Amino acid sequence: MAVYTRVNEDELNAFLSEYDIGTAVSFSGITEGVENSNYRLKTTQGDFILTLYEKRVNPDDLPFFINLMGHMAKRGINCPQPVADQQGQVLKTLNNRMAAMVTFLDGTSNNSPSAQRCHAVGKALAAMHLAGDNFDGFRANALDHQAWSALLASCDDSANTLKSGLLSQAQERLDGILKEWPSDLPRGVCHADLFPDNVLFTGDDVTGIIDFYFACIDDFAYDLAIMLNAWCFESDGSFNVTKSRQLVQGYQSIRPLSDDEINAIPILCRGSAMRFFLTRLYDWINTAKDAQVRPHNPMDYWTRLNFHHQVSTPEGYGINRS
Repeated sequence: MAVYTRVNEDELNAFLSEYDIGTAVSFSGITEGVENSNYRLKTTQGDFILTLYEKRVNPDDLPFFINLMGHMAKRGINCPQPVADQQGQVLKTLNNRMAAMVTFLDGTSNNSPSAQRCHAVGKALAAMHLAGDNFDGFRANALDHQAWSALLASCDDSANTLKSGLLSQAQERLDGILKEWPSDLPRGVCHADLFPDNVLFTGDDVTGIIDFYFACIDDFAYDLAIMLNAWCFESDGSFNVTKSRQLVQGYQSIRPLSDDEINAIPILCRGSAMRFFLTRLYDWINTAKDAQVRPHNPMDYWTRLNFHHQVSTPEGYGINRS
């Protein structure tokens, strides 16, 4: 989440006049994240999130995201529900951007989650995977392993200012990952971006999963590997195997992993670390210095990648084979 496109009071009031959700009481930008412009909106009838779609979001994908949130909510997943205007339309235009309103969910996020929260969010991810079983929408993962070579090639030599020889080292590691990439794993609807700031809690209970704008059809175990990277590393770059064990145990309490999925965890963790390293590296190089939102440092994920290249078995992540 972030703010790239500003919305003033007159623009907001004109936009709200097309809905039956009351008038604005308060309106403020949400600065976390790097993808879309997001605002917290309180009206006389409730609380909402207004999103204006920017950057990587393909407008043709928006119906998939909107329909998926509606589907998940109906299947008991605590996620934002799209809000339609007086004409029944969810997708709108505001300030030359596609825009949508969704319901606001209670709870708070924490970028240093406890092991208990890792267990709870593992269960939530598995429940979401099962809930997507009969969803009839399809969206390929635009940032899957087949896109990584082109993404790395688009990064220029300025990347080497972060670390000497970084581009050539990244190419060598990427070649190794692609050579070992698994096939024929169970797949379906994945969140593909379930970082701690996209999960809301009250205590240790998950109260909401948000930001479905990378959701796609991909391998379930890859979605889990994304979370192992996002939830189980500490601020000093060390891997917390207790959190990893709890996250996977929580997941398997709802949806047991197959032997093939368990065996693939090390390479999937390398791949998911490479994916976020590359997108952050691209943004680091190409985002204007005076941009309102500073991109994430890609070297955080290079550190994770270094760890994964030292792990060759699922046991290294605290995963016990059955």
